[in-house]
Amino acid sequence: MAQARIYRPAATPTQSGRKRMQPWILEFHSQSRRHRDPLMGWTGFDDTRSSQVRLRFTSREEAVAYAKRAELSYDVQESNEKRAIIKPYAANFITHRRHNPVRKTPRALSSAG
Repeated sequence: MAQARIYRPAATPTQSGRKRMQPWILEFHSQSRRHRDPLMGWTGFDDTRSSQVRLRFTSREEAVAYAKRAELSYDVQESNEKRAIIKPYAANFITHRRHNPVRKTPRALSSAG
């Protein structure tokens, strides 16, 4: 019985919205070892499914249903959902944050000049 992994890839660091979330992916585990082609020196697999086939699904349930229909043993890796930090827009410009090691007070500014 073929083994598969169902997961949702993480969003890239530049993505901030949730509208275009990544689809769920079913990826096959490799059943054979890699071999080296004696003529060209390329590395390859005997099993095309494990090296080249990645199936995309819009939901986790669709991927699991496909794995059951195809009689695959599967492992589902839950994705870490990004939690939204709700704060006012003005909080982006606060200068007296706790983690800021250098606090510029009016006295420090006047003595520096």
